[in-house]
Parts: sequence; C-alpha cells; structure tokens
Amino acid sequence: MEIKKPTKTYDAVIVGSGAGGGMTAKVLAEQGLSVAIVEAGPFFDPADPVTKTQMRWPYESPRRGASTQRDFGDFDMAWGGWEIEGEPYTQAEGTDFRWFRSRMLGGRTNHWGRISLRFGPDDFRRRDIDGLGANWPISYEDVKPYYDKVDKLIGVFGTNEGLPNDPDGFFLPPPKPRLHEWYYIKGARKSGVTVIPSRMSMLTKRINKERGLCFYCGQCGRSCMVYADFSSGSCLIFPAQKAGGQIDLFVNCMARSVETGPDGKAKAVSYVNKADRQEYQIKGKVIVLAASACSTARILLNSKEGGLGNGSGVIGRYLHDSTGSSMYGFLPALMDRDRYNEDGVGGMHVYSPWWEDNKKLDFPRGYHIEVWGGQSMPKYGHGFNQAEVQRALGITPGGYGKKYKEELRRIYGAFVGMSGRGESVAQYDNYCEIDPSKVDEWGIPVLRFHYRWTDYERRQARHMQDTFEEILTNMGAKILSGKKTAANDYGLNKPGEIIHEVGTARMGDDPKTSVTNGYGRLHEVPNLFITDAATFPSQADKNPTWTIMALAWRTSDHIISELKKMNL
Repeated sequence: MEIKKPTKTYDAVIVGSGAGGGMTAKVLAEQGLSVAIVEAGPFFDPADPVTKTQMRWPYESPRRGASTQRDFGDFDMAWGGWEIEGEPYTQAEGTDFRWFRSRMLGGRTNHWGRISLRFGPDDFRRRDIDGLGANWPISYEDVKPYYDKVDKLIGVFGTNEGLPNDPDGFFLPPPKPRLHEWYYIKGARKSGVTVIPSRMSMLTKRINKERGLCFYCGQCGRSCMVYADFSSGSCLIFPAQKAGGQIDLFVNCMARSVETGPDGKAKAVSYVNKADRQEYQIKGKVIVLAASACSTARILLNSKEGGLGNGSGVIGRYLHDSTGSSMYGFLPALMDRDRYNEDGVGGMHVYSPWWEDNKKLDFPRGYHIEVWGGQSMPKYGHGFNQAEVQRALGITPGGYGKKYKEELRRIYGAFVGMSGRGESVAQYDNYCEIDPSKVDEWGIPVLRFHYRWTDYERRQARHMQDTFEEILTNMGAKILSGKKTAANDYGLNKPGEIIHEVGTARMGDDPKTSVTNGYGRLHEVPNLFITDAATFPSQADKNPTWTIMALAWRTSDHIISELKKMNL
C-alpha cells in the first residue's frame, strides 16, 4: 500500500483524545505549539443537539433504554464497547480479558463515572511496604502540584478529611446524601467502615463562563450538554481551541505505528483514514501516545519488529485492571416511598475509601466501596427480579396492568447495592501481545491477551463479600444477589471489566526493566512520550483518571522545557 505523506510537520502529534491526550493537547497548544490529534472515532460535542442523548426518556428507544445495543444502555455516550465490529482482539487459552474501547473524540471520558481520586503517598511506593510489584520512580510530592492544578482547572466536589493516603484537594461543595446513602452511612459506620462525601468531577459551583452547573439529572454517563461534568472535549480540547491554540483534529483515523528516522527519533505517526481506507503519515517533532494503555502498547509493538523502544522486553507486560466484586439487596424500610426527584449526580454522593490496615489481612492491597440505589429513572428491566423479591420477602409482584404497577410502585427505590474497586498486583505474566495471524478491518495486527487473577485478588474479593454482607445486614436489607464463594472467585469481575487497565509500558529508572522514565519519555526514543495509564507501575485502590491528567500535565511541561533547551 502506498503511504501518503503530508508535507506539514507539527510540533507535536498526539494519538488519542481522552484524558491524557486532551490534557497534553491543551497544555502544549496554550504554550504556542502546533498540535495534531489522531483519533480513531468521529468528532463529538456533548452540546450538539443532533448527537446528544441527555434528557432522553427510555420510551424514546425501541429497547426502552436496555443495554442490548450499547453496553451501558441505549443512551450511554460511548460509541464502542467491549466488542467492536471489525476490531477484534484474541485471548490466550485460559484468559477472558474484556477490552473496552470508546471510538469518539474524548474517548471514554464521555461516559466514565467521574470518580476523581488522587493516588496517595503510599501508592507510589507499594514495593517498600509489601515487597510486591515495583515502586514508581516519582513520589506523591512530584505529582501533587499537578493534582492541585487539575482540581482547579476541571472542578471536583468533595471534602478535606485529612486521610493520609487519600489526599485532600481543592473541592467544590458536595451534594447531600440521598436516603439510601444515609442508610449506607449508618450501616457502614456500625462496621467501622469510613464513609465520606464522594470526590467527583461535576460542577456544583460555577468556575468559569464556559461551563454550566450540574442540574442533578443523574445522566453524566451521557456526557453533559452544558459541560457541567468533565469530558476531554468540553473541558480541555475545545477551550484550548477557543483560546487560540492550534489543535488540528484528525478524526476517524486509526493509528497503526510510530515511524522513526535513521537517528532513532520518532518522526511520524502512520494511520489509516477510515473514510478512504488509505494509509497516511503525519509528521511531528514530538510524538505522544495517549491512546489508552492497551492501544498504546499495540502501536509500539506494531511499530518495529520486537516493539519500538522495547529493549527491556516489557511493553505489553504488567497489564492490570482494578478488581471488582458486588452485592445488592432490598431494603424494606424504603418501601412505599413518597415520589420526588432523587436523581442527584450521575453516581454516588458518598463512598468509602480504604479503611483497613493491610498488615492484618491475607491480601496486600486495598479497595474502596461505591454505593448505588435510590429512585433513578426507570427503564427496561428496572426495579426487581420477581423471583428474588418473592424469595426474600414473600411478595409476588406478578400479574398485569394495575396490580403490576402497584407492586412496582411499592418497591421502587428500595434497592441498594455496593461494589468494591480494588488494587491488583501487577504481574509480569499478565500481558498483551500482537496476535501473529489476525488483523482488524484496517489491516492492523490485533492484540492477544494473557491474564489470570491471583490469590491476592481472590482474597480481596472475599473480604469485599464479607464486608458487603455485614453492611447490608446492618442496614436491615435482605440480600438478593447472594454471597459469592470460592467457586466463583468471590464474584470477581473479569479482568478488564472495570475499564481501569494500566501498566503496559511502565515507567522506571532502570531501562532494563521499564519503558519510560518518570516523565513518560521512552528510554530508547528521546522524542516519544506516553501520557496515558500505560506508564503506571501500579494501579492503587483509586480510579486512574485524575492521575492520568496530572501526569499528562507534568509531562507536557517537561516537553515544553526540553524543547526550549533544544533537547528534542
């Protein structure tokens, strides 16, 4: 295939437009650099009345909002999913890894839960604490100034609590707990489990003229049409463009590889334009990969025999995702409730950060608890499983018409559940590689995954199940989901299902055991940087997005500094 090479050379070419790519583009463009973003999906603006799905009723969908067409519901704002037609991935024997991709400008930031947590001081030095995995080559103090900047730029609600490994920040006022959350607070604290207001990136107070306030529709997963929640397009890319920054968008362009010159430096990104199915190259003085951990590994492994910058042999290795396990029940005290708007933000108003001392436990890393329930908008399948309710309470909803509606109304809003999101230990043998015989629709070799949970994660999930059972019992709830056992790995989600994959090109001081340095700069390619979670040596018991953006900002400042010094 003839490769078409444009004549223009950008200061920076960025692959990916999500949290890392968007932040990198904003910082570089606002410093006067010309930037190109290569995005595999189409353009998307949450305010566009044609494509927005916010404030749509389930009855407007022929599927009543069910998750049969999109994995998180008909109106969820993720154009993609775990399975994308024409873009397969494969599994090694014994592996069942789920790889979620969102093909659109802003990527997964359009539909994520917006749980915005800083990693704590201990999260950067876990090996010193439990002897497992690797320490980061940087500390919390190195990243703290950038966490502060992200808080102020994006906006995050919460409260300062003084918890040593759950650092405080610059918070907007949090929303009040809803009724089911008050029950959770009482039940959790009875078991000695910490509960604090959530830390989430929705605007409860105005921070600038460009973004509106949250109006508590509970539909943040649809991406906010008034820009009250965080997404990369609405909060990073569009503002930078409006401020005069030169950011050219190459949408519907599937990155294949990074091309290098005789001097070993990266010189271009090769991509397939989905419109004409031709391959092009776009040149840059600096190349930045921010395509998500697995996609970044795929690009590097497809760039050169054995992988570009892979002298260590660890590109694709140490892949890990957050653990997850859940339990839910029915709370009779919440039956026959008055009806009122209880939507709130799209997610929990309170949560539980890790409260235990791991030295007393038989697993090394912690987890946080996310709470769900209340009177959210009904849709297909909403409410209850008839057999479960009948078995737990002796209620037989059944029937049709008036009787059916009356029973639904009685128990509407009386369900409550909780999910753990924990840290797994990075393993060398959990990895992705290039499948030697399969390509996607665009002719690009695909990834093959190797992944198994260890006993560390299973014991952690057992602790989750014990904790959830105790809290639900304290609340007076009837457990409907059952308590998971060793037979089903204590309810562990499949690897990848939590969509927090990290670690495929980890940072470190030793080029023999890591891919990048502490600034995300490849040891072997001096002008190639990574600003997504591929560089994470470990995950932490927190969601990774806030750390991705803080590190991307830090790396962008470093790129600007190095360009000024003529080092790139």
